[in-house]
Amino acid sequence: MQCPFCKADKEKLKVIDSRACDGDKSIRRRRECLSCGKRFTTYERVEENVRITVIKKDGRRVPWDRAKILAGLERACFKRPVADSELNRIADETEEAVFAKFDREVPSSSIGDLVIDKLRRLDQVAYVRFASVHKRFKTLEELLEEARTVIDARRFDDPGQGKLFIDEAAAATPPVVANGSPKARGKAKVAAPAAAQDKEPGEH
Repeated sequence: MQCPFCKADKEKLKVIDSRACDGDKSIRRRRECLSCGKRFTTYERVEENVRITVIKKDGRRVPWDRAKILAGLERACFKRPVADSELNRIADETEEAVFAKFDREVPSSSIGDLVIDKLRRLDQVAYVRFASVHKRFKTLEELLEEARTVIDARRFDDPGQGKLFIDEAAAATPPVVANGSPKARGKAKVAAPAAAQDKEPGEH
């Protein structure tokens, strides 16, 4: 293992906290690099002999890899207020759902559908980032339509989630300043999603 920031060898890494998680199925360790001073989290879990194969969109078949789901979630949630424990929870729940439904092969699109459904409940901005790659939007209009769908789904709305649009009712009512005159508001803006990558986030 190396430091993800300065690539220092494992001899320079110090474990500062260790605890069980995921229902005692894994161990979370908080590590500090003695070389650069940065901290990061690692997880240890028993590796199971999984025989499930993932069918890519281009027809290729690759072995199941939970780490790819986690990597896709990390890209979608980059600089978003989402805890590592939430990303691991989604990865674990997706893995459990796949193993329960599929015996030997699973389409990568099905994995993405499972991830995106859980991500929509977690953070709206991260959801649109993920969806822009998973659903392969070809135009800005398709992206905006997906964003509006998230806004309209009020049952997923949460005050802690990243907002894609300014509330229309609030935007239509100009605030009153000290002298009593209304202050004009700007138009609602769309939160810019991360640039789409060639990789399929959360898909193998």
